[in-house]
Amino acid sequence: MRLGIDMGGSKIEIVALAGDSTELLRRRVPSRRGDYLGTLAAVADLVNVAENQLGQKATVGIGIPGAESPATGLIKNANSTWLIGRPLRRDLESLLQREVRLANDANCFALSEAIDGAAAGAAVVFGVILGTGVGGGIVAHGEVLGGANAIAGEWGHNRLPGDEPVWPECYCGRKGCVETFLSGPGMQRDHAYINGEMLDAVDIALRAAHGDAACENTLRRYDERLARALAQVVNILDPEVIVLGGGLSNLDRLYENVPKLWGTQVFSDQVATRFVKNRHGDASGVRGAAWLW
Repeated sequence: MRLGIDMGGSKIEIVALAGDSTELLRRRVPSRRGDYLGTLAAVADLVNVAENQLGQKATVGIGIPGAESPATGLIKNANSTWLIGRPLRRDLESLLQREVRLANDANCFALSEAIDGAAAGAAVVFGVILGTGVGGGIVAHGEVLGGANAIAGEWGHNRLPGDEPVWPECYCGRKGCVETFLSGPGMQRDHAYINGEMLDAVDIALRAAHGDAACENTLRRYDERLARALAQVVNILDPEVIVLGGGLSNLDRLYENVPKLWGTQVFSDQVATRFVKNRHGDASGVRGAAWLW
């Protein structure tokens, strides 16, 4: 049995998977925001309750909104900032009395979709999370590619290619990161800058579907920016499949529009990369954490 845990900004979720990927249990609790020791206790409690309920011990894999530094073993680059600088894996191994495997949540998402999701069978998969942040993960031949610096796939903190009238500041300290344009808050900010009205991505999509020209233009800018950003990924990684997750993956127009737009930016006479929506929805991250074993 495999246990997967997704340590999100708003919730901590656990899933138990049998060897054939059958889901045996799933449970979630609110995140202990700002409370590192409380976070450790919540994870340990979820594991203990799951194992007691199912009557067996399990491996434990954990997806986090950041990465473990290969140099120090401490967490870095986490938007759940209370994890930064903490020896999360070592502390959890001490609490749970077993080896624990950690990976970035976008890597877990990509792994889930590569194993038995929308990209099953593909040799090289790039997983994209478009939500309150923008993340990316790479799976090659069924294995997560972490990289020498544990940042493989972090395209969200590359500068958006092309020209833009404004380059927003990012929490990472840079300007014009892909995340500042393609996250949900990024779309909201872009719409407000052009139109002077604060709308979230759901409202923008709904209004566009009902003929609102301003909202339609916001979505067109988003389509084009996503195409530019993913064309860079194709040029460098040349994946067989790019699979989308996160709240903005529910914009069905993306799967038609983006492949029509990225061809002018890709260094090839044709683009064979498939661009698909996730199969497992918001369960992909926690399922992928379980598949780290």
